[in-house]
Amino acid sequence: MSKILITGGAGFIGSHLCERLLAQGHSLLCLDNFDDYYSPVLKWENLCEASRHTGFTLVKGDIRVAELLERLFSQEDLEAVFHLAARPGVRPSIQEPLLYQEVNVRGTLELLEACRRHGVRRFIFGSSSSVYGARREGAFSERDEADRPLSPYAATKRAAELWCYAYHALHGIDVTVLRLFTVYGPRQRPEMAIHKFTALIHRGEPVPIYGDGNSSRDYTYIDDVVEGMLRAFEFCRGYEVYNLGGFHPVSLKAMISLIEKGLGRPAQLHYLPEQPGDAPYTCADISKAKSRLGFEPQVSLEEGIYRFLAWFTYRHKRGR
Repeated sequence: MSKILITGGAGFIGSHLCERLLAQGHSLLCLDNFDDYYSPVLKWENLCEASRHTGFTLVKGDIRVAELLERLFSQEDLEAVFHLAARPGVRPSIQEPLLYQEVNVRGTLELLEACRRHGVRRFIFGSSSSVYGARREGAFSERDEADRPLSPYAATKRAAELWCYAYHALHGIDVTVLRLFTVYGPRQRPEMAIHKFTALIHRGEPVPIYGDGNSSRDYTYIDDVVEGMLRAFEFCRGYEVYNLGGFHPVSLKAMISLIEKGLGRPAQLHYLPEQPGDAPYTCADISKAKSRLGFEPQVSLEEGIYRFLAWFTYRHKRGR
């Protein structure tokens, strides 16, 4: 039986994707290095549900190790690769650009090489809206230029996209690039805004606001993103780029207000200077994904925040 390889499968998005693919009857090989960007314990917890399935295999390892990839690709009859493993975060990438280059670019290239050597024809790459750079209005279209990154993180994601195209053009690998827009929901990484702000407000601690709080993000609920990824897998042909977002940008202040309402506690806002590398605005034009994949987000930010807070509260009551 063929398997799907998911890199970064123990992460926030990857673990949700694992569960959905397993529910569809697929067999999975999950590769994750459980690095210390945030607590590896949380990543192990993310896989509790997936690990109960007989079709799930976990391998702890690094995508940069060619010998490991060679062994896995040789031993397994892989049908496709979902490549989600990456060093995340805009601000940390400014401090460690060489590490981000190593993981996000070289790691992607190692995987593409393994696909080429072993004839794996489908490659779905988790990219980022950060590749679009600085914009303050209008929806971001896949047709827009993406050559002015604001951070090393954004630059590495765009570079990886280009490597994907090169391997499609040279070796005929079917590649789908998914530009994700501020994904949130249960299991979101602790340093991401919604999770971080929720924890601070819950503890009664100051919430850092970089800038005036009017920056906007196109928040996209995890279930909607995973649905889009599954549709992209089904229609992975040629080389395509799709935005997966909500098409409804919301200001930072408005997002915090929803958390305040849900927790029943006010936030103590602490205003700080704007940070280099932060995009002032994101908004996904999802018309391509809608017309070709049938992608249409179902969860509003209000509903998504409610679901996230329910998960957060449950974990807090259990002492986590």
